[in-house]
Amino acid sequence: MTDAAFAARLPAMRAKLISSALVAAFALAAPALAAPISLLPIGPEAAVPASRLAPLAADSAWKPRFEAAAAELVAALQSRDEARWAPMLGGQWLAAADRDRVKTMLVDPRSPFHHALFSRGYTHRAIFGWSAPASLSADERAAIEAGKEAEALVCWSAGGDGAGPWPATVREADNGPGRPYACARIAYSIRGEAPVWRAFIEQGDAGVAANASVDGPA
Repeated sequence: MTDAAFAARLPAMRAKLISSALVAAFALAAPALAAPISLLPIGPEAAVPASRLAPLAADSAWKPRFEAAAAELVAALQSRDEARWAPMLGGQWLAAADRDRVKTMLVDPRSPFHHALFSRGYTHRAIFGWSAPASLSADERAAIEAGKEAEALVCWSAGGDGAGPWPATVREADNGPGRPYACARIAYSIRGEAPVWRAFIEQGDAGVAANASVDGPA
């Protein structure tokens, strides 16, 4: 599968991973359509609760795939070699402004990535999915686990014993100043001839949406 084809399909592959234990349920997201303009007054919408995160289960079929992708991504970032991380963070699709933000993120002492990846403390890693609704049946959980597309959140922190604190929701994984961890979202597809994963790094209000597209073993 080409990067262009994968990128075109990505908005529809926001699948949420689940396994029988502490993992995630993934649901495909439909493309956003422009809403018609209403001439009637509309009250404020109720706030949507943030999706809770849960560690990937040890027996999840997706865990080794996300572990391999996370290892490749963190090695590129820790190298601080733009020739390594730039192609993984979008290549020709990575805007110059986002490229500059990534450079800053890797050297700025206030950045969670700087502390998590370059401090003297040992770098710990945690991989999360989204908590599965209790209403899902065993068959529904198995069907999601056996899917062809999935998404997870990978976080790193330095020092301590690796027990945390870690983000409890996606909103807490924004890589904002002062966070004790750095995070990247990875979307993985095994639909094509070769598996492809793509990573996204959000950075607080700065809005960094750097992305990586990498082919690798399933």
